[in-house]
Amino acid sequence: MLSLAWSAHAQLTIEITQGVDNPTRIAVVPTGWSGSAPLPEDLSSIISANLERSGQFDSVPRSSMLSFPATEADVFYRDWRVMGTEFLLVSNVEKRGERYYATYSLFDVLGQRKVISQAKVDGSEAQLRDLAHHISDKVYEKITGIRGAFSTQIMYVEAFQRATSDDKFRLMLADADGARPRLLLESEEPLLSPAWSPDGRQVAYVSFETDRPAIFLQDLATGQREQLTNFTGLNGAPAFSPDGDKLAMVLSKDGNPEIYTLDLRSRQFTRITNHYAIDTEPSWTADGEAVVFTSNRGGKPQIYQVTLASGRVERLTFEGEYNARGRVSLDGKTLVMVHQRNGVFHIAAQDLTNGTLRILTETNLDESPTIAPNGAMLLYATRSGGKGILAAVSLDAGTKYRLPSKQGDVREPAWSPFFQ
Repeated sequence: MLSLAWSAHAQLTIEITQGVDNPTRIAVVPTGWSGSAPLPEDLSSIISANLERSGQFDSVPRSSMLSFPATEADVFYRDWRVMGTEFLLVSNVEKRGERYYATYSLFDVLGQRKVISQAKVDGSEAQLRDLAHHISDKVYEKITGIRGAFSTQIMYVEAFQRATSDDKFRLMLADADGARPRLLLESEEPLLSPAWSPDGRQVAYVSFETDRPAIFLQDLATGQREQLTNFTGLNGAPAFSPDGDKLAMVLSKDGNPEIYTLDLRSRQFTRITNHYAIDTEPSWTADGEAVVFTSNRGGKPQIYQVTLASGRVERLTFEGEYNARGRVSLDGKTLVMVHQRNGVFHIAAQDLTNGTLRILTETNLDESPTIAPNGAMLLYATRSGGKGILAAVSLDAGTKYRLPSKQGDVREPAWSPFFQ
């Protein structure tokens, strides 16, 4: 077993398969740069790719641009309006010492006005992609009113067959667009159920490196690991509470798989379900007052909710014979799950107010949904070409893209929280 921080690895690639019918047309002008050597990262290309991946935007190709304005004085609204452009982003970067300083402005072409004026952000050379993601977030939020999630990260498990015969498993971190993958952990034994702490500083996961499955907690900055469970039987599916003080998990230490919570300060375990059926796959409601879980107590796998204060259990899903791996959106309005229809496993979303269920995916063997912190998209694992890949879909199913890996199966995605 190796625990390695920020080691480079094969990158996931983005394949957009579906966007909204009437995307906002935006021109992201090539970033101005006065350096003698090329800018180490093409910020404008990263920004364009981010916005297009959201499905909400259609970028004007550079080859179609009539000019490359660097300042407001260079902007001629008529030229951009003729091309059907609705918004125009102009950015410039300069280097002072070891720091790169970016300024950017966003123009409303139809309204002929500046809506973001000379905003500034800076970073090191290694942070140039971060600057592009930051600008993408600000532009996305200004136009859509929804906070951008391009500066977040994703965590996933990569599994592949070695020439010597045994599988190797890697726990990976990457930017939300799949770029800059970093190896967090490598093992010859399976790794499962990665989960982020609410502050993004720690992760929990299940490892089989001991003689039984065990839950580990790892600090991302230091790489320090701590084994939290070592009970006989199941030790699985860790999920952080919204305040980060507790972990929900499934344990069978008392004979039957039940949902427990672990207080991360006192290290005290509390059993919160008690039923002869199998209770598993816990996750928290946004207010932290209840835990959602999968149970076959009704005969088939369905999703239930237990209120921690009272212990009251209620069933949340009724449509279909199989619903599992429930995740509640941060606004508390939507339950995302794995739903079986006609023998095929899809990702579905249920409105928790009126109970309406919508099938979001058209692929097969879909599993492990995880919701972006802004609630706009969700990531899930599926299969394509005989191997596991990650795919994403918007909660209205209007936008879809895939993140295949050039090597190995990719599974068990977990979308990070906002970092600030």
